[in-house]
Amino acid sequence: MNEPGQCLYEFDLFRLDVVKRQLLRGGEIVPLTSKAFDVLLILVQHRGKTVSKDELMDAVWFDAVVEENNLTQQISALRKVLGERATEHRFIVTVSGRGYSFIAPVKEISGTEATEIVLQEFTKSSVTIDIYDDKESEMLAERQANISSLNRKSFLRQHRVSVMAFAALLLVLVAVAFVWILRQTNSPTSPTPKAIAVLPFKSLNENEKDELLGAGMSDTLTAKLGNLQNLTVRPTSAVSKYAGQNNDVLAVGRELKVDAVLEGTIQRNGDRMRVTVQMLDVESGKIIWGQSFDEKFSDIFSVQDAISEDVAQVLQLKLSNEEQKGIRKHSTDNIEAYQAYLRGRHFWNKRDKDGLNKGIEYFQKAVSLDPHYALAYSGIADSYLILNYYQMSNLSCKETIEKARQATLKALGIDNALAEAHTSLAFIYSLEENSQAAEKEFKRAIESNPNYATAHHWYSDFLAMNGRDDEAMKEIIIAVNLDPVSPIINTTLGERFYYSHRYDEAIAQLRQTIEMNNKFSQAHYVLGMAYEQKGMFEEAIEEYQKARSQMKESAEFDSMLARIYALSGKRKEAERILEGLLRYGTNPYAIAIVYEGMNEKSTAIEWLKKVDIKKKKWFLKVDPRLDSLRSNSEFQRLLS
Repeated sequence: MNEPGQCLYEFDLFRLDVVKRQLLRGGEIVPLTSKAFDVLLILVQHRGKTVSKDELMDAVWFDAVVEENNLTQQISALRKVLGERATEHRFIVTVSGRGYSFIAPVKEISGTEATEIVLQEFTKSSVTIDIYDDKESEMLAERQANISSLNRKSFLRQHRVSVMAFAALLLVLVAVAFVWILRQTNSPTSPTPKAIAVLPFKSLNENEKDELLGAGMSDTLTAKLGNLQNLTVRPTSAVSKYAGQNNDVLAVGRELKVDAVLEGTIQRNGDRMRVTVQMLDVESGKIIWGQSFDEKFSDIFSVQDAISEDVAQVLQLKLSNEEQKGIRKHSTDNIEAYQAYLRGRHFWNKRDKDGLNKGIEYFQKAVSLDPHYALAYSGIADSYLILNYYQMSNLSCKETIEKARQATLKALGIDNALAEAHTSLAFIYSLEENSQAAEKEFKRAIESNPNYATAHHWYSDFLAMNGRDDEAMKEIIIAVNLDPVSPIINTTLGERFYYSHRYDEAIAQLRQTIEMNNKFSQAHYVLGMAYEQKGMFEEAIEEYQKARSQMKESAEFDSMLARIYALSGKRKEAERILEGLLRYGTNPYAIAIVYEGMNEKSTAIEWLKKVDIKKKKWFLKVDPRLDSLRSNSEFQRLLS
């Protein structure tokens, strides 16, 4: 047998290209993960012999400690792509208690003959050549060295490639590079994806639980992949709106501004399930990788691990030990607790009072089934915080925050690296005006998961409230890049422009936000304020009216309408609305804004004296609507 520097192996209708690390069938590339390719290469090189499971795992996973199930998954995947039936193995056979053997006849092609075949393939059709940087080349070389070591019946020694084989390999590489340069316009290279989105998996069963399971697969894979430092993964909030729809996957990828999209289906049949998943390149539309899993439903967590590992391998990501552990870490191994958690997130995403309270019920059920389920405790905390923020809780503000704190600390006690829990704790500290503790927790959250957009968003709010405008702008831009379709994050960027007196940029940003979601009232509200500062009063009135029509609690929007009517010369309309606001005891800050618009500055300042200065001090400092009052001595005393 030749040393492992040979270029090609042929068997049945397949060709295994060692140099390009590809499996082809009839000239078409067969999608295969890097690990699956390594396993197949070892078996083909040692055809007719039994390769033990330990030998395969030591060679393929030389840089990590893994369970035998990882090898079983790769063997299963290889049998599928090779077209083997369940009861008839023409290529790979299992040697009971020992390992695996490749039994099909194999033809080795090396040297000049291999070079000619490669060049012929180039002349037949355009081929995409993977150009690796030095670090990637080093990784491939290290992996190939471990595979090659089997030829001396031991993994403890490294092989030297023979001079003849090396010369042949060099000749092929030179020829490939030369042809690639000549055909560069017809064979563009596809860069390794740096940003991906995991769409909600489609359920092939007409069952609500299975539909939630499809969304849950997306949520879990997003969480696992989101912790990888060199990969940006769109958050669940960005993709959840595509659940249950027949989407144009490539169009979704372009809308989410990602390089690749991971999509899949899930089908349950009794205690078994079939999960099919594929990753597509958004620019070319080509399938980068695909895989199917036929497993027991109770093995769903192992399937999620396998998909995450395969994606990392396909994207050629060099994982640290911590990242490898993170991919294999399970928030729970209790399938019933996991399903309760999924239902909790389903109701939590409704963001209304009933949905949040229902979400708390399911999160509590999840922790009763698994008291060590950190994510479920984090879900409880998130629900209470949102109920408090939008004043929808039947409990007092103090009671709601305390329940959120207890759940957050419980989550962190189980998993101190959980970014969601650190973000919740930071938010609690900021509500309590403990700035030092809040900032520490925000930084800890971002360190734990740099891809968690909400952490950057809330940290931006915190920085802005503390007068650190440049840092606040930086954080909100990071949040927008991580979650480019989030209405609230995009609106907050518009607010940052507005309070920085950059009105044209604010208008452009908020118009873009409204194009994505025309029913997001906050975006209309802030756009109206930006129009007002530009003197575009009719446009501002239109935006305030849209904002008001979309909100049940509309006192704040009524005050803005009254103000803009006053500024535009419609004083009677302004006075009519103001009368109602005064009758129902509206927020004094909103009343002051109306009087400022009526040019009654002294009255406006009197109403500002009734404001809780602690809570509104930042607005008093930066709100452009109060610019006419800033030279007033009473206003200055109010601030100080």
